Amino acid sequence: MKNGDFIKIDYVGRLESGEIFDLTSETLAKKEHIFNPNIHYKPVPVVVGAGFVIPGLDKALLDVDVGGKKNVTVSPTEGFGDRDPKLVRVVQKKVFKDQQVEPKPGLVVDFSGIKGRVQSVAAGRVTIDFNNPLAGKKLNYELTVTTCITNPEEQAKAIFEFFGVEKASVTFKDGTAEIEAAALPSDLKERIAKLVLDHVKPDGKGLENVTFIEVFRKK
Repeated sequence: MKNGDFIKIDYVGRLESGEIFDLTSETLAKKEHIFNPNIHYKPVPVVVGAGFVIPGLDKALLDVDVGGKKNVTVSPTEGFGDRDPKLVRVVQKKVFKDQQVEPKPGLVVDFSGIKGRVQSVAAGRVTIDFNNPLAGKKLNYELTVTTCITNPEEQAKAIFEFFGVEKASVTFKDGTAEIEAAALPSDLKERIAKLVLDHVKPDGKGLENVTFIEVFRKK
């Protein structure tokens, strides 16, 4: 693969202990008794080199062809970063009481859009770790490139799919991508538009504009 290629990948991510923390195979999830019915298990769309995956995986993809497999060990530096002690904070338990929440170790909490995990509760104080749970850990991946996407319309749809938007219609005309999709938050539309402008090139030419068309249908 090379930077800018649109592909789909299957992978299994394990900690050094062998514990699986992420995977794309429903069959393996059931076999390992970690199946979650709320997760859609399927290959993940990725634009190589565009930050869709952690840096260690992005580098590894450059050495894999379609149908190829690779085992990759990713250091914290090229994974989810080192743990930052400053991101472990103590708050008063009263904060949770005001929100009618009982803090317990392992509980995931959200403070102004920043997620953390409760580490301990003692003496009216709650210790919360806002580090990514995988920060500071060495990760092992089994990686397979399943597909290379070359059709520009499918490439644009793959970007939507990456962000969990399953239905989107894309047409190209005079340097503009016209996209029909459900109503999306403005920040997400900006992220998608930038990726489409940077990486989708119908007829080998770059795009100048992205237009979103929101359609409201009678139920």
